[in-house]
Amino acid sequence: MSVAAGSASELTRARVRSAWIFLTPMMIVLALVAGWPLIRTIYFAFTDANLSALDDTRFIGFANFLEYYEGEWYGLLVDPDWWNAVWNTIWFTVVSVALETVLGMIVALTLNTAFKGRGYLRAAILIPWAIPTIVSAKMWGWMLHDQFGILNEILIGIGIISAPIAWTASPDTAMWAVIMVDVWKTTPFMALLILAGLQILPTDCYEAAKVDGIHPVKVFFKVTLPLIRPALVVALIFRGLDALRIFDLIYVLTSNSRETMTMSVYARQQLVDFQEVGYGSAASTMLFMIIAVLVVLTLTVGKVRLGEEVK
Repeated sequence: MSVAAGSASELTRARVRSAWIFLTPMMIVLALVAGWPLIRTIYFAFTDANLSALDDTRFIGFANFLEYYEGEWYGLLVDPDWWNAVWNTIWFTVVSVALETVLGMIVALTLNTAFKGRGYLRAAILIPWAIPTIVSAKMWGWMLHDQFGILNEILIGIGIISAPIAWTASPDTAMWAVIMVDVWKTTPFMALLILAGLQILPTDCYEAAKVDGIHPVKVFFKVTLPLIRPALVVALIFRGLDALRIFDLIYVLTSNSRETMTMSVYARQQLVDFQEVGYGSAASTMLFMIIAVLVVLTLTVGKVRLGEEVK
């Protein structure tokens, strides 16, 4: 027993060494490509750096985040535009991810059934996701245009609206227009991840449910949904983190509009338009911290649930 245990332990150590050998080059590249810019951004967040004089910076501590000066509070944490961007980001993330999850589940369940031409439909459903975000945003920007957009032409033609709507310019419709485009583009991604979970489910439980005459809706909630929960959680995490840092789609469709400005768009505005590198870096650092905290919480909660299930 001791010899076998020693051999197993040596094999485990060898596998760990091999893993580190393979991971080291990737980690070095990652540190250079992502680590250094991140450290640089965090450093600028505590300075008064300006884009016109980036080398002439002064350390100002937490003043970019919060500062009390002459009886008033200043900084990112008391900026109403920043909190508006935070709210827009949260609203966009919750609504878009929820819709994409529901629609992705429907698409995945449909593609998981056997029918003629299923392979072609699986390939076609991925086209919106495969299109680069900039391209799809420009395409939808033309279709949503209030003067020559095809969407207004269709809705006017069938009598739903009587006059063209500026979908991406109106405060009432801008965010919903962005969410619609994002749902169109990213639902195939959710469907792909959920479909991967459906493909590995055992068939015997479904055959037993069919023999017992259990309603398909009850089978879905009692059998399918619990079994694909790991794949569904992974899909929600990936899509949620991606939605929290949304930039390109919103910026192309609505630019710096206050109604749709997210945290990434806000940071870009401070960094580029206002040339306030220090203040913009503070916004970027806050965005990074929010996402990092959410990742840690998600992983922690996930481990606790897994432990409870094992018990």
